[in-house]
Amino acid sequence: MGEHRYEVEVTWSGATTGYRDYTRNHELLADGRPSIPATADPKFRGDKARWNPEQLLVASLSDCHMLWYLHLCAEAGVVVTDYHDTAVGVMDDERFQLVTLRPRVTVREPGMIDTARQLHGEAHKRCFIANSVNFPVAHEPTIVSEG
Repeated sequence: MGEHRYEVEVTWSGATTGYRDYTRNHELLADGRPSIPATADPKFRGDKARWNPEQLLVASLSDCHMLWYLHLCAEAGVVVTDYHDTAVGVMDDERFQLVTLRPRVTVREPGMIDTARQLHGEAHKRCFIANSVNFPVAHEPTIVSEG
């Protein structure tokens, strides 16, 4: 597939006059897309109404997994009609220890459930983000059918 480049701008302004005094709020920008209001984790004086880097990493793992999963389901003839993940990342004071993805997937027919469950393993193997981190990414999928 070759090399892919991803350019992101991070912009901040203020004055670092003291640890407690400066804002952690900043913007994430990329190629004409809507900006993402970002900050530090509230434990580090960030604004809890904005995204922090730790949340964005967990979201990236969840999103990458979902996109690969939907791709593989489409190829395998598994009709997914709904996908909702409640992902959780666990950190210590220095690094992530684990991220657990908990997707709840709805498929069209009961006969698709087994294949739908198995494809989570393949999606994990193909996820670029999961392949780039140095901590475990676990999966606890729930698969249900419409019928």
